Amino acid sequence: MATNEQGYFTEENSAEVVIGRMADSTDPRIRQIMDVLTRKLHEAVKEIEPTQEEWFKAIMFLTETGHKSDEWRQEFILLSDVMGVSMLVDAINSRRPNGASENTVLGPFHVADAPELEMGANICLDDKGEPMFVHGRILDTEGNPLEGVKIDVWQANDEGFYDVQQKGIQPDFNLRGVFRTGADGRYFFKAIKPKFYPIPEDGPVGELMNALGRHCMRPAHFHYIISKDGFDTLTTHIFDPDDPYIHSDAVFGVKESLMAEFKPVDDQQAAAEHGFSGRFFDVEYDFVLARDD
Repeated sequence: MATNEQGYFTEENSAEVVIGRMADSTDPRIRQIMDVLTRKLHEAVKEIEPTQEEWFKAIMFLTETGHKSDEWRQEFILLSDVMGVSMLVDAINSRRPNGASENTVLGPFHVADAPELEMGANICLDDKGEPMFVHGRILDTEGNPLEGVKIDVWQANDEGFYDVQQKGIQPDFNLRGVFRTGADGRYFFKAIKPKFYPIPEDGPVGELMNALGRHCMRPAHFHYIISKDGFDTLTTHIFDPDDPYIHSDAVFGVKESLMAEFKPVDDQQAAAEHGFSGRFFDVEYDFVLARDD
C-alpha cells in the first residue's frame, strides 16, 4: 500500500485510516491540525455513539450557524465564545510575566476609528446614564509610569447596548474614545456606569444556550485596547465585581484580576471637580504592560 493508504475503513481503525490519507500533505502545520482534529472527533463520535438523526441535527446546527452569519454578525465566533474556545485561544496567545495585566476577549463591537480625545473628556455624548469617573495609571512590570500609551476605550450604555447596535438612537461614537498618557502615565475620563447585557439570543447559538440551561448574559464592563511601541498590546476589560452575572459570564471573559470596585460617591465638591452635578461612580484601575520581548 502507498504511504497514504492504511487499509480499509472500520469502526476500530477509522481515525488512523483517515489520517493516513493526509500523508502526502506538503503543509506540516495543516497536517498536524487535521491529525489532532480527526483523532479527537472520531474519539467523540465513538464515545457519544450518535444516532443518524442526531448527527444530521448536528450538521443542520452548523449549517444554520453559517446562515446566521453576515458582515455584521459572526455566529461561529459567538459559538466559539460560549464554548470557552475564544478565551482559551486568547490565553494561549497572551502568556505574560507575573504582574502584567491579563487579556480577555475583544468582543464584536470595537470600532477602529474612534476619535482621539483630550485626557479627561466625557465619552458619553447623549447625557444618559449614571455618571462615572474612570482613572488609573499605565505602568511597566517594574512599576514605572509609561508615557505616550494609546488607550482605546468603549462601553455599552445604561441599557446594555453599544452605539453600533442602535444607529439613529445613540450618537455615532457614543461611549468611545482614544486617549494618550503623559509622562506620569495617568489616564482619566468621564463615562457612565455600564450595565450587563445579553449576547445575541435569536440564532442557533442562543437556542443551544437555552437547551443547556445557560443564560446569555455578560456582566457590566469597560473594554480597553492599550498599546505602546515596545510593549505587548493589551486587549482587556475591567468588570464590576458586584454585577449579578460576574460569576457566570456567558463567554467566560471574567478574570479575578480584572475586577475593579465601582464606588458610588455622594461628595458634592468631588462631583463639581469632575463636572458632575451630583452623585457619581468612581472606578480606579492600573494596567501593567509587558515588554514585547
